[in-house]
Amino acid sequence: MRTIKCVVVLAAFTLSFWLAYAPDHLIGNPFASTFSIVAIDPSNGDVGVAVQSKFPNVRAIVPWAEAGVGAVATQSLVNVSYGTRGLTLMRNGATAEEALNILIQTDSARQSRQAGLIDAKGNSASWTGTECFDWAGGLTGETWGGKGSVIVGNGFAAQGNILVGKATVEAIANTFKSTNGSLADRLVAAIVAGGKAGGDRRGEESAALLVKRSGAGYDGTTDDYIDISIYDNPRPLVELQRLYDLHKLYFFRSDPKNLISIDASICRELQSILSDKAYKRQQFYSGPINGVFDAATHKALNDFMGWENYDVRIRQDDQIDTEVLNDIRKNYAAWKATTK
Repeated sequence: MRTIKCVVVLAAFTLSFWLAYAPDHLIGNPFASTFSIVAIDPSNGDVGVAVQSKFPNVRAIVPWAEAGVGAVATQSLVNVSYGTRGLTLMRNGATAEEALNILIQTDSARQSRQAGLIDAKGNSASWTGTECFDWAGGLTGETWGGKGSVIVGNGFAAQGNILVGKATVEAIANTFKSTNGSLADRLVAAIVAGGKAGGDRRGEESAALLVKRSGAGYDGTTDDYIDISIYDNPRPLVELQRLYDLHKLYFFRSDPKNLISIDASICRELQSILSDKAYKRQQFYSGPINGVFDAATHKALNDFMGWENYDVRIRQDDQIDTEVLNDIRKNYAAWKATTK
């Protein structure tokens, strides 16, 4: 017993000594070798980050964003505080470059860090420390940078470490610049392109997409426009695309160009689906299948849409979103196929 107690005491002393004297950057800091892009849409203020890594749950440590302020990606030997501190600095008036310089100048392990920042005005900055594993570097706007210097640009900052090569960052930047659509559309396209161009040379594991927009959360009370995380997956970028499509369907409000009137043909189709008690083990409509979009049919449709989580696309008129209608048709047809 005395020997066991001595071993336990010695182990505890060793751990305490290491925690007290080991370099700060070696304690509790994950090594998130990854590639990412931070960017902003100046037309509407959307700001966000897309990231992929051979590291589990990259969402928890790399991407940070705040509406009206900017975004941060902190990676390589991660200093998670770059996220909160970087946003605080930019919220208080620092540019992306100024904030990044403050972060690395106050960090004794800066040569093991990599980070990209963008502020609300579109100024971007990126840093890759000299101790980051090759290939490592970044691109801000039109400015390339390797190890050991802060590079600045406009619109976005793309960066990565332990990559197959420079082509990964180049593909991220070129795709982001050439893709049409929302900021989120462009971020997803860019990060997927980076993966196809080589990506992390250790492989794939996790990915995330974080986009903030003022008042654009589920019920309009937050800025949480998009927050998608793939914790551990053999093909995280494929999964990111799939989840982004689902997110758009269930969380984005209807685009007016996708609205059509519920005519007699569509109405009969919906009445038939809503009458099928076996489908959801719930009969939403019990009236005649006559193609008349009356109050009973309208209520049944709204109840069904709430049941199926199309909440933000429920309408109080005689129109329906074609994206919702197509999804209803697809799901019902798939269910019917399993009952044959």
